[in-house]
Amino acid sequence: MKNIINAFTVDVEDYFQVSAFSPYIKRSDWNSRECRIERNIDRILQILDTSGTKATFFTLGWIAERYPQMVRKIVHEGHELASHGYKHERASDLSEQDFFFDIQSSKKLLEDIASIEVKGYRAPSFSIGKSNLWAFDCLHNAGYKYSSSVYPIHHDHYGMPDSPRFSYPVRNGLIEIPITTMRLCGKNFPSSGGGYFRLLPYSLSKLMIGRVIASDNQAAIFYFHPWEIDVDQPRVSGVDLKTRFRHYVNISRMEKKIRRLLTDFSWGRIDNVFSI
Repeated sequence: MKNIINAFTVDVEDYFQVSAFSPYIKRSDWNSRECRIERNIDRILQILDTSGTKATFFTLGWIAERYPQMVRKIVHEGHELASHGYKHERASDLSEQDFFFDIQSSKKLLEDIASIEVKGYRAPSFSIGKSNLWAFDCLHNAGYKYSSSVYPIHHDHYGMPDSPRFSYPVRNGLIEIPITTMRLCGKNFPSSGGGYFRLLPYSLSKLMIGRVIASDNQAAIFYFHPWEIDVDQPRVSGVDLKTRFRHYVNISRMEKKIRRLLTDFSWGRIDNVFSI
């Protein structure tokens, strides 16, 4: 399982910036929340260093603006810096003009802080779909080389299940690198990250990633968030049962599962894996 290098990615946002919490936490209240991103990123960097893994960090401009030294540390340790937009606004909730401003300004901000080129973008909540394919034009015009914004599954908040499962050109000079799914009985099953990885037994996640590598001969794209290893994060009150379950399930087990994943497969940065 180590003959293919897979892409390990981190969506750099804090617990209070999760889209599912937006009905409960206003963006205007973000500054008053305890921000735990630095300690969690430090922990992730230690985990990656132990396994000798380099990764791609899709980073919010809001975070980078407040913690520039953290961003520089990510780059200094050999990881790829990419954009996650500025304020974690879903691409599908923005006009074309506002989306372009968001991705252009966040790219420039990250580049100014880290003094490197930012090639990649991931839409918050994988929010590029059939209704806003113009987003790819915006990304191309803003100078991005790749997007990792499509999840080809059915989900109540996102998903484009009939889109290609593996990397494909969307505009001249711009490719889309979707999150990995396993194909079974004519249906795509999520198999590489986020709440699914926390919820499912590790053995099943390993089996699905291994099947994609062996059967499809393709690199897997894995993602998770810093707050997913933070067992001491403040609990958000008043949250509905489904959101509470999705956010907090198995957080205490996440770090151990990540460490096993890094050992069982080979991982690298998106730009290196796909020679971008």
